[in-house]
Amino acid sequence: MFSAYLINPPTGDPGVYLEILYRKEAILFDLGDLHALPPRQIRKIRHIFVSHTHMDHFIGFDHLLRICLGRNQHIALFGPSGFLKNVESKLGAYTWNLVKNYTNDFELAVTELSESFRTTRKYRCQNGFVAEDETIMTVSNSEIIDHPTYVVRAAFLDHKIPSLAFSFEEKTRLNVKKNVLQAMGLRPGPWITGFKDQIIRHEPDWTPVPIWWKNADGMRQETKLPLGLLSEKAVKISTGRKVCYITDAIWNRQNIDKMLRLAHGSELLFIEAPFLDKDVKTAEDKYHLTARQAGTLASMAEVKRFILFHYSPKYRGVEALLNEEAFAAFQQAKTAL
Repeated sequence: MFSAYLINPPTGDPGVYLEILYRKEAILFDLGDLHALPPRQIRKIRHIFVSHTHMDHFIGFDHLLRICLGRNQHIALFGPSGFLKNVESKLGAYTWNLVKNYTNDFELAVTELSESFRTTRKYRCQNGFVAEDETIMTVSNSEIIDHPTYVVRAAFLDHKIPSLAFSFEEKTRLNVKKNVLQAMGLRPGPWITGFKDQIIRHEPDWTPVPIWWKNADGMRQETKLPLGLLSEKAVKISTGRKVCYITDAIWNRQNIDKMLRLAHGSELLFIEAPFLDKDVKTAEDKYHLTARQAGTLASMAEVKRFILFHYSPKYRGVEALLNEEAFAAFQQAKTAL
C-alpha cells in the first residue's frame, strides 16, 4: 500500500511524495522546494527521480543534503543527461573537511539516464562526496527500478531539453484481512511486513510465518503458522496500482505517444497544467502543456484520477479555471472515446 501527494500547492515548485506505507519508505518525484516536508518524512526517502534540473525542479537538493547529513541513510537519485555534472556541482560548492568525524556515512548513488545507457557514481559523506565506483550499463527498456514489490519506468520527453516522466507500479497488491486475523486469535503488527515479503518471494506453503504481538499487559506473545494457510485465509491478492508523474513537456505527437504509453491505466496521474488553452501559444513557446491538453491526455490514457500542478503564477487567484478546463476536456474526450 502507498499514498502519494503533491509536496507544494499547484502554484509552487513541482514534487510528489510517495510513501510505501507498510515499509515506512518513500520515493520522491522531483526536487523542488522541500521545506513543506517534515524532516522525518525526508529521512524516509530511498529513491528520487528528477525530471530535469531547472531550478524549480532541483533547488531542494541542498535542503535534502542538510537534513540527511550525519545520518546512516542511502539515497538513489536518477536524472537525465548532465545530471551527474549537476549533482557534482552542488556537492562541490561546499567544504567537507570535517565529515570524516561523522559516525554515520550518508551515501548517494546517482544515475544519469539516457535512452541507450546509464551511468552511476557513488558519493559518500565520509569521503567528502568524491565520485567513486562508476558503472556504465546499456539498457533496452524503460525500466529503471525493478524492486521485488514495484517497478519504476521512465519516458524521455521533449522540453527543449530531455525531461523525464515516471511511473510507479506495484507488482501485486496484498491486503491483509484484519477481521480474519482477529477471528484466528491473531493481532496485526510489524510481523505483517515479513509475512508479505514471504509471499512476494514465493516461499513454499509449508514455510512458517513468525507472528508476534504484545498483549494488554505488555507481554510479548508469539506463534507460527504455515505460509500457505495464513495466505489463503487472511490475504487478498489483487493487481497492483499505478501512479504516473508527467511534467514539462510540449504537446507534440512524439511526446503524446510516450506519455500515453507510460500513463495508461494509472490509478492516479500527476500532470502539469501551467496554462489555459487560450494561452496555448505561450505554452508552445515555453514547451509546456495546457490544462486542456492535460485533461485530454488523462482521458486518452484511461486514468482513474488525475491531479494538476505546476500552474503559472499568472493564474494566481483564478486557479479554479485550470481545473475546470482540464476536467471538461477529460469528460469530453471520454465521451468521444
